[in-house]
Amino acid sequence: MKKGDICCGYVEYVDFPNKGKVRLEEGAVTVKNAIPGQKIEFMINKKRSGRLEGRLLKVLEKSHLETRDPVCSIFPACGGCMYQTMSYENQLKMKEDQIRRLLDPVIRTDYTFEPIKASPREFAYRNKMEFSFGDDCKDGPLTLGLHKKGSTYDVLTADDCKLVHEDMTAILSCVLDYFRTRKVGYYKKMQHTGYLRHLLLRRGDTTGEILVNLVTTTQEEHELSPLVQELLALPLEGKIVGILHILNDSLSDVVRSDETRVLYGQDHFYEKLLGLTFKITPFSFFQPNSRAAEVLYRTVREYIGDTKNKTVFDLYSGTGTISQIAAAVADKVVGVEIVEEAVEAARQNAARNGITNCEFIAGDVLKVLDEVTEKPDLIILDPPRDGIHPKALPKILDYGVERIVYISCKATSLARDLEMFQARGYRVEKVCCVDQFCQTVHCETICKLVRK
Repeated sequence: MKKGDICCGYVEYVDFPNKGKVRLEEGAVTVKNAIPGQKIEFMINKKRSGRLEGRLLKVLEKSHLETRDPVCSIFPACGGCMYQTMSYENQLKMKEDQIRRLLDPVIRTDYTFEPIKASPREFAYRNKMEFSFGDDCKDGPLTLGLHKKGSTYDVLTADDCKLVHEDMTAILSCVLDYFRTRKVGYYKKMQHTGYLRHLLLRRGDTTGEILVNLVTTTQEEHELSPLVQELLALPLEGKIVGILHILNDSLSDVVRSDETRVLYGQDHFYEKLLGLTFKITPFSFFQPNSRAAEVLYRTVREYIGDTKNKTVFDLYSGTGTISQIAAAVADKVVGVEIVEEAVEAARQNAARNGITNCEFIAGDVLKVLDEVTEKPDLIILDPPRDGIHPKALPKILDYGVERIVYISCKATSLARDLEMFQARGYRVEKVCCVDQFCQTVHCETICKLVRK
């Protein structure tokens, strides 16, 4: 078998996060974006160290697990909601099995794997969405939405995306129509020319407050006042509290701000979790599924256990959500976060909620741990997708705390980091998955580690 060969076969199972396994006479082939039980056609596109990888071409037969019709007009070309044709119960079971298969070979002692916890809301759960401007074919009409599966250029208009509230899709359609009517072009990444880049929408699930962020280059000037008026006239369930024009001239395709102009209202909105109020700015980290975040944080609070008269370190603390939840029953909580905007929001949030025993430090965990003089009794870790920096992990373990709770949005990173935890005298007591990303391949994993 060689690169370019076309094959077909049945998907036996799917490894985390989306690696389907097809067994042929020549060996097993990994094909992404498939569902267990599907008969698929694929092309061999990689062959390295005896391992075969294929690219999905088409589904020849549906899986027995696919019991629902698609709810979105751009499925399956989009690739965001890969599992929407499966029942939610089957999605949960598959994700639980994936994480279990990943962690069981790594964890050296007996541990409790608790049943996966579902999101309270299966659709319309995302409180944040980044949409891209582009086209779905060369020189086609302007589009605004999500990239085609496997493409970094083609963009499909997501005007009926079921992961977000209908308020967001109404705003997307309004913005797209505004610029289509005026024949305004999008930023072309290869030529580095053009105006429209992204539409970043954030909406408080409990408050209904909406922040609209239009991201463009500075290469052109366009009148945006009529757009503001059209947006404010939309019949929404929630309320637009801020419309921002974010200027971004970076060459890379990343949503960031060189300058932010407030076109209407304010540059933030509020969300509520577990009785606490949080101020959220355009780029501050906040769990994207507010309802499931409450499930996640209740589990974290249960796993961290008794914190009375103890100092808790919340590393990679974001806007301080976990810090404030832990602060209610702790002597002191120290949060460390590299994004300064998130740290400032965390301080304001703590003050707004009347919490006085939280300290937030802006900086890289790797460096801050060398500078902070306090010693923790317990540690909460919520690192980015790639896990803990390999040089920071030994510093965390040197504290020798009694209990550590590790929250992972990428279980492969957790599996890697657990090797060092166990080598340094910690054992895994229990693990639980919380599904914050229904219909997609992602899942949160919480792991409680105790010192032997």
